[in-house]
Amino acid sequence: MTAPSLAQRLADHIRHFLGGGPFPPPGGWTHMGAVICDVSFQPRCTYEATLRPRLLDLQTNWPDAHTVRGFQSRLATHDLAVAMRFKHAQKAATAHAITGLLAANGVDTRDDLHSWLDQQANRAALRTVKGVGPKSIDYIGNLVGRSQIAVDVHLRAFAADAGVPVLPYEQLRAVYEEAAGLLGHDRGGLEHAIWRSRRSL
Repeated sequence: MTAPSLAQRLADHIRHFLGGGPFPPPGGWTHMGAVICDVSFQPRCTYEATLRPRLLDLQTNWPDAHTVRGFQSRLATHDLAVAMRFKHAQKAATAHAITGLLAANGVDTRDDLHSWLDQQANRAALRTVKGVGPKSIDYIGNLVGRSQIAVDVHLRAFAADAGVPVLPYEQLRAVYEEAAGLLGHDRGGLEHAIWRSRRSL
């Protein structure tokens, strides 16, 4: 079965279960501390009930952390696990590592990160951080307005329900991207609509 036929099968499933849209893209964050903590603490976390309220609190409590440099200054004097109310050393370490990498590359604002992710070498550099996989790269892009498909367990389950076989990450992302094109939907908006529909099950 060819990739185009898989994309059409997925597109039909999307239309049947989600309707014709439109699906507005998620807004993401302008506060870089929230961006970094979102991608670092999100895995295996109940987002709406647990993580999102803490990210909102972080923005209120650390307003100076709206840039990478401001966030890095906070990390030098504060315990991130305490600030985020997460006793998870590895997730905090991932946030520290991402912050250091971005700061070392002159990435300071949302717009900086949006542009920086254009380069494959920069995306590869992020992959060297422990805890950052291909889904994390696409997800952090969505957090700064790039509108990408970040394939997580919810999107994999939705694709399986559509009859799409198990595929490697990049191949399944490509099927989703083609399906979004067939339907004329924004990629990030479509991804978010599927995520919302699956997490409610």
